Amino acid sequence: MASIEKRKSKRTGKIAYRVRVRIQGHPTQYATFDRLTDAKQWANQNDADLKAGRHLPTVESKRHTLADLIERYENTVLLHKKDPRNQQRQLKWWRERYGKRLLSDITPALITEARDTLREGERSDSTVNRYMAALSHPFTVASKEWQWIETNPVLRVSKLKEPRGRVRYLSDDERNRLLAACKVSKNPDLLLSVILALSTGARKAEIWGSKWEQVDFARELIVLHETKNQERRVLPIKGRALELLRDRSKVRSLETDLIFPSKKDPKRPMDLRAPWELALNQAQIEDFRWHDLRHSAASYLAMSGATPGEIAAVLGHKTLQMVKRYAHLSEAHTASVVEKMNKLFISGNA
Repeated sequence: MASIEKRKSKRTGKIAYRVRVRIQGHPTQYATFDRLTDAKQWANQNDADLKAGRHLPTVESKRHTLADLIERYENTVLLHKKDPRNQQRQLKWWRERYGKRLLSDITPALITEARDTLREGERSDSTVNRYMAALSHPFTVASKEWQWIETNPVLRVSKLKEPRGRVRYLSDDERNRLLAACKVSKNPDLLLSVILALSTGARKAEIWGSKWEQVDFARELIVLHETKNQERRVLPIKGRALELLRDRSKVRSLETDLIFPSKKDPKRPMDLRAPWELALNQAQIEDFRWHDLRHSAASYLAMSGATPGEIAAVLGHKTLQMVKRYAHLSEAHTASVVEKMNKLFISGNA
């Protein structure tokens, strides 16, 4: 029996129709379409195929190419992601090289070969793994929801070993030079966004896409409803960040609820890459990316005596593994704690 659910994208407002076909003794079939007519047609056809025993993943994998899979994934799944540009670029690479191959021919051996080809260029092992992940999710959807394939072949290929996460943070002098450059920037949003990143450790997308409805001035915090980990997170806003945010709220745009709206389209977040790069050049800061503002915030927390658990809570990490890279920065604090413990409990009894 088929059922159709109407869905609306929070980001774009676009309507989509998700179909579920259930027949006893068969795996449930899922698919998403832009038009209700297409959804009904697919539901009726799959209902008939399942009842007749014609819908088998082994057959479907010989009917569709990798290009078919990527196209359907982009039109039904990727369309609803908040920022799909990186995955679109990565999927383009797969489509250009292997798009004409049938899904039945996309084997772990072929993906291993592609992984090694990616590695031969100037891409890092971490970047190669991102290309693998970009292809893995479409295959997972094709296996679980579309029944085009039985298993995801990407999961049978080993990931490359990635180097330890880099820790690049602003020194006191660099921070002062950068903030001075941001302060004189022609873009009025740059200083506030950089200070928010430094004081909260929030990700670029979380800051650039933040809205006034998320800000609670009474409690001095910003509530993030959509994060990388798909979990709600609260960012305390203190000091200079709070002052600047209060000032900005007095001259906020009435066309949008975004804190940093684009001048071309107020309904979309502003892209601050150009003024950011200019500020870095003016401040003469090298080898520094926007994401390193997040590393800077974590490093400052560690040097201020925050525990790994506290740093993880602020940054929104589910485990402590990601914050171990900052452990060496808290050595001075750890030493003082041990010294205090020795004075109180050990020295007098020796």
